[in-house]
Amino acid sequence: MFESGAILIYLAEKSGKFLPTDVKRRSTVIQWLMFQMSGIGPMQGQAHVFFRYAPEKIDYAIGRYQRETKRLYTVLDTRLADNEYLGGDFYSIADMATYPWVALHNWAGVGIDDLENLRRWMTTVRRRPGVTRGMDIPKSKKENVGEAEKRGSALLV
Repeated sequence: MFESGAILIYLAEKSGKFLPTDVKRRSTVIQWLMFQMSGIGPMQGQAHVFFRYAPEKIDYAIGRYQRETKRLYTVLDTRLADNEYLGGDFYSIADMATYPWVALHNWAGVGIDDLENLRRWMTTVRRRPGVTRGMDIPKSKKENVGEAEKRGSALLV
């Protein structure tokens, strides 16, 4: 099995957790999972590449992907204005897929100070014990992901 979204759906179905069985609620979660997979991941990934790694700094590319990432974050912020989580009132695989990207927003050079709902969601999700354990698993010689989040940097292992 491959593709993170497909893996999350499979695990949620197998465990009976984090993906509702009600058709409407299930559809909502899958829509937000696809939003991460088709938008946040690819656009923020490009923002990371051009902002951090490209040997030649191309202002157009950096700005384009940072602006698009910010636009997508604004869509999340709007969704979270009336919802505790992306799927509504419950934590789901959509939150699981999206949180790690948004948690490292500074690594892409994208600020979120003006996105109150997104910041609230980040705090809520990060406080979940499973998220804390999961985000602290990858370790390098000097730091863990939790520390990288605080500084807004990625972990290179």
